[in-house]
Amino acid sequence: MTLADFTTPGLIVLHLRSRDATSAIHELSLALQREGCVTDWLRFYNEALNREYLVSTEMEAGLALPHALLAGLSEPIFAFGRSDEPFPWGSREARLVRLVFLLAVPAPATGRYLPFTASLARLAGNGPLLEAIRTATDEARRPERLPADDPA
Repeated sequence: MTLADFTTPGLIVLHLRSRDATSAIHELSLALQREGCVTDWLRFYNEALNREYLVSTEMEAGLALPHALLAGLSEPIFAFGRSDEPFPWGSREARLVRLVFLLAVPAPATGRYLPFTASLARLAGNGPLLEAIRTATDEARRPERLPADDPA
């Protein structure tokens, strides 16, 4: 399995309108609802936001990995958002983010999602791939254009 197996074209937002963590999580939560992945988007949004306030998922490479547990899911799924301009993730002193992967993780957490999130976290160390994701055209909405890292 690859990362592309855990998303769909409708969950890829190449031009996030959001300019802060709260708005980005909100925008991507609505994408998960639109695609039928989340039925109670407000509960999911609040859970993801509360987790983010406890421990920021922003990473040095300009990406963030907010997430929340969701009952009824059989597999993890994520919405991806890319901002045209970097924006601060969290406090004013936070590093700038352009790439956001909002993860919906099956509850109860089985540990299966840990390799999945580790796979996403490894993106931070792959400069050429990150640059390709930052500059991709609308063709990047195809999930198979995501990294072929094996999360399983």
